[in-house]
Order: sequence, then structure tokens, then C-alpha cells
Amino acid sequence: MIAIIGGSGFIGSSFAKLCVEGAVDDVLIIDKSSGPENVAQTVVADIRDPKNIENAVPEGAIVVHLAAEHQDNVEPLSLYEDVNVQGTRNVCDVARKKNVKTIIFTSSAAVYGFSEEPISESSQINPFNEYGRTKAKAEEVLAAWQAEAPDERSLVIIRPTAVLGEGNRGNVYNLMRQVHSGKFLMIGSGRNRKSLAYVGNVAALLRHCLGLGAGFHLMNYADKPDLSVTEIVGLIRLALGKSQKPALAIPYWIGVLGGLCLDLVSRISGAKFPISLVRVRKFCANTVFSTNVSEIGFSPPTSLDEAITKTVIAEFGERREER
Repeated sequence: MIAIIGGSGFIGSSFAKLCVEGAVDDVLIIDKSSGPENVAQTVVADIRDPKNIENAVPEGAIVVHLAAEHQDNVEPLSLYEDVNVQGTRNVCDVARKKNVKTIIFTSSAAVYGFSEEPISESSQINPFNEYGRTKAKAEEVLAAWQAEAPDERSLVIIRPTAVLGEGNRGNVYNLMRQVHSGKFLMIGSGRNRKSLAYVGNVAALLRHCLGLGAGFHLMNYADKPDLSVTEIVGLIRLALGKSQKPALAIPYWIGVLGGLCLDLVSRISGAKFPISLVRVRKFCANTVFSTNVSEIGFSPPTSLDEAITKTVIAEFGERREER
């Protein structure tokens, strides 16, 4: 039995569907909300409640732990600690009680923070926000669980970069939506490079990792090649059938000032804005990650160009030629 904690989310529902379509796994979705219809059996449970999650996880299951608070503007901030760290402690406690030997955990490339240099699995952990900090702490909790019986337990930690795909409403979708609407404004030069990951490939990697044996397995995940923001925008425009004219641009410092001002207004008024200082910094930073997944024999089924095109068409309709 594969118990997918957080299985009704973006990555979880894609992974559950992949497992069910393969017809080789019994799949149980455990989530605080109901799972995707006609995909797998769902048990409603919250990882913040130890008894709740204990009752949900079957004896001897393979646990795929995807549940997390991950948005940039979560309030109160204590939710990051409650869900990402204490929730993971609860999962490990249940794993001990229920004879779970395998946990696969989706962490995040956010644990590394900002870096102008390419980041590998051996790079320094240096998160810049509560999400990255609490994901790093959750990794420590899981590593301690695995170290209690290193020859018997398998821990897989996957640190994906920004994930795109059909149905996502994260930063990559927001970029696509702005380009589609004609309201996209480049901040900075657009030459900074980004590693991206397609949800279908992340799901396929999770499926692949079910076969790994005892030990501690750590890997980044990013689809290659790494693209500049200008190149990403160009692929989006191509999928939309738009001309490849350069985007309007403003200097980086103006974007930072705008983000600071909107953060101040947000704190005073409680209003939420699509632009913030953190989002400006993330957009303009180089975020390039290497990955060692080829060492475990994994090859992504979908190319990055195809992934961007599929996502754009799924969200905004068939390609058309702009006249």
C-alpha cells in the first residue's frame, strides 16, 4: 500500500493518478481535504493531529509525504512550523508505530536560499524564508528516523525546483497568465537563468523511487536545460501563438522598491498583492540546480519545451497564430 500524505495537492494528485494508471500499486490518499475524484481512495486527516494521522496510515505502508505549507504569504507564520516540522514529527512517530520502512519526502530547493552559483546536493543549506527553513528542519527530523535503523529503513528526499504543470497556480502559472493577458512586465534584464521541473516528471521520479532500497537517498530535481527568463517567456509566447517581440522591462531597483511599498501597504491594510519583495527577488535571481537522478537510472518522460507547451495549451487553449 502506498499512502500519499498530501495526495490531493498538485504533485500528489499527479503521482496518485500515475500509480493507479500503472495498475501495480494499491494507493491511499491521506489529506486534510478530499482527494481527486475517481483516482484513489481518500482518508481525510491532518498531519498536525497525531491520532488523526495514526488512524489513517495503514500498517507497513510505503509513505510518500507531500503535505506542506508552501505559499509565500502564509499567516500566521507559525503554520510553517506546525505543518512542515511538527507534522513531519507526527508522520515519523506514526511510521515507528506502524512498521513503515520507506518514506519518500518532497522537500524543496528553497532550503538552499539564493545563490548565483549552480546548486548541487552538496551545496550549503541557507534558506531565506520560513518555508525553506522549515523544510530543512523537516529533513533533519526524517534523517533522524532513518538513522535509527539505517539497514532497514529507506528515506528518499527530493528537492524539486519550481514545479509547473497543468492545474498549478504557482509562480510559473502566474507568469504564463501575465504573458497570455498581455500584461507581463519584465523586471531586470531577463538574462537570469531558471531551473524548472514538470509535474509529470516529478511524479514519474516519485514512482521510480518506490524501488529504492534501504538507505538515505538525497536528490535535487530539475528538468534540463536551464533557461533564461527571456527564453521561458519566449516559449510561452510561442505556445500561445504570439509574436516574439521583447517584453516591456523596468530596472531591478524599481521592482525592489515596488515590492517594498506593496509589502508595507499589505502589512497596514491586510490586503494581498501578486507582487512582493520576496517574489521580485525570486523572479530576478539565478536559480540553477544540478541533479543526480541519472545515478538511480531515472530519465524524465517529458522534455521541458514540451512541458511548457502542454501546460500553456491546457490552461489557455489551443495554439493560435497572432496576426
